[in-house]
Amino acid sequence: MADFRRTGRKIIAIGRNYSEHAKELGNAVPTEPFFFLKPTSSYITDGQSIEIPAGCEVHHELELSVIIGKEGRDILAENAEDYIAGYALSLDMTARNMQDKAKKEGRPWSASKGYDTFTPIGDFIPKDQIPDHGNVDLSLQVNGVTKQNGNTRDMIFSVPALIENVSSIMKLEEGDIIMTGTPKGVGRVLPGETITCNLTVDGRVLSQLTFPVIDRPTPKRR
Repeated sequence: MADFRRTGRKIIAIGRNYSEHAKELGNAVPTEPFFFLKPTSSYITDGQSIEIPAGCEVHHELELSVIIGKEGRDILAENAEDYIAGYALSLDMTARNMQDKAKKEGRPWSASKGYDTFTPIGDFIPKDQIPDHGNVDLSLQVNGVTKQNGNTRDMIFSVPALIENVSSIMKLEEGDIIMTGTPKGVGRVLPGETITCNLTVDGRVLSQLTFPVIDRPTPKRR
């Protein structure tokens, strides 16, 4: 398909879809899916730099993203496979201190998730290369040390259930992505570090990404 990073209109990010991740942040395990939106301007690709804004404690969250192949709404779970074009390995970078403050004050999380460079994502993986989206290995290293190592079998809500839920609220369009949640092990990254992540199916690495971490450049005053 055409580059989803250019054609897609929405980044739909599922929250707390792995119970151990919810618990590690002291959150309740959800009984139904919930999601938030991220701007498509936050996309970066393999080798580009993740920027740390001043004053932000930024955490990595490794995720399998589902790429939507055709328009649909009110999609039933049993029909969801027809709307999947493929997948991508992705990161949902999060300014955790900003998110925590917003949660305490009952405000939205958009700012903490929406900075430029906060959605690093890999290339399109055709649907037929991942025959079972419920058995995908995800791993992330910071400076060579493994921080996240999970499998999509541990998701609370399956990919079809997520598509049904999201499409009952908003129309899905070609090139949209659904980020399906992160396994446990999220943590802080600092300028000067390097993030490497892998998506593996049956021992085959289908996507490997590397992102250097830098300070966000400060604007020059006149």
